[in-house]
Amino acid sequence: MPSSPSQTPLAAILAARIRERGPITFADYMAACLYHPEHGYYSRAESRRFADYYTSVDVHPIFGRLLARQLAEMWEGCGRPAKFAVVEAGAGVGRLAAHILDFAARALPEFYAALCYTAVEQSAARRAAQAAALSAHSAAGHGESSETLPAAIPVGCILSNELLDALPVHRVLRERGALREIYVGLNGDVFCEQVGPLSTSALDKYFAEQGIALLEGQQAEAGLAAAAWLEDAARRLGRGFLLTIDYGREARELYDERHLRGTLLAYTRHRAGEDFFAAPGEQDLTAHVNFTAFDLAAARAGCARAGLVSQFSFLLALGKANEFADLYDEGQTEAGHVRARLLLKTLIFSEGMGETFSVLIHTKDVANPSLTGLAPL
Repeated sequence: MPSSPSQTPLAAILAARIRERGPITFADYMAACLYHPEHGYYSRAESRRFADYYTSVDVHPIFGRLLARQLAEMWEGCGRPAKFAVVEAGAGVGRLAAHILDFAARALPEFYAALCYTAVEQSAARRAAQAAALSAHSAAGHGESSETLPAAIPVGCILSNELLDALPVHRVLRERGALREIYVGLNGDVFCEQVGPLSTSALDKYFAEQGIALLEGQQAEAGLAAAAWLEDAARRLGRGFLLTIDYGREARELYDERHLRGTLLAYTRHRAGEDFFAAPGEQDLTAHVNFTAFDLAAARAGCARAGLVSQFSFLLALGKANEFADLYDEGQTEAGHVRARLLLKTLIFSEGMGETFSVLIHTKDVANPSLTGLAPL
């Protein structure tokens, strides 16, 4: 059921804004719900997030360890430069950063010597929590925290894990043969959908350049913010890689007849629903990413797709090189080994996260890189 603006502090703020200025785009509504500096979902303490969902990083350090091996291979492909930047966007409290840096320091010393890791996070509270996770590596000159992406990254890799699906999306509807936009308005004291003209011509262009024509009555999301973020990141990169881990589809699948209502979902208490107006700021909002749009955005900044594979394929290709020896900790008991193997299944097999998430890699000014994570199984 639609929610009353009085239910959360953010709802009251948004309702007052709509009363004063009129309906807002869903992208503006979603941006406030997720990133409002005081009441946004991602401004909360990260511990509350576990009540709603887990990420691959939360399952087992093997995820970061195998990523470290792929990053080290990227460093090799760039000619083993003296300094190699890894910039993780949406780094949260630094859990993935710590897994990568700890493993590199222990198992990949030459790569670690060149590694300059920047954990980028908008939330001040989560940046503060990074200090403990990265303290040893920061002291050694290999890790730092930042609110924003570096202005220039001479050589390295920009990494995002489950970030771009949480950037705001516009919602559109094909009505009487034309694209219309779905806004957020008020019906009395209740949030509601209101259909109106497109807020920007970029929406028409977004679908046209991908050759997508929605069916009559079909709803869809347009991830303008995610595509713009990727293009901006790619422009900051001088040479190297963009590594994007997220769940999504190519445009031809994302906008087919199986997705007539789009892919937008609200997550709370590990349950997905479509009441996007319930408790603004207290639930996660997310939509599938569009890998075709990412290719176009990356190309505008001089990057090319190296490959797109499932997380299953990516992790299995990297792990099988040493029979997943990286899965185990030194001195671990056999019971610990069994538990680690069970957690690995969650990461790689289709009934877990293995086929839900995909890994997309773009390259910039790197000739014929050999990337084990993209190798056919």
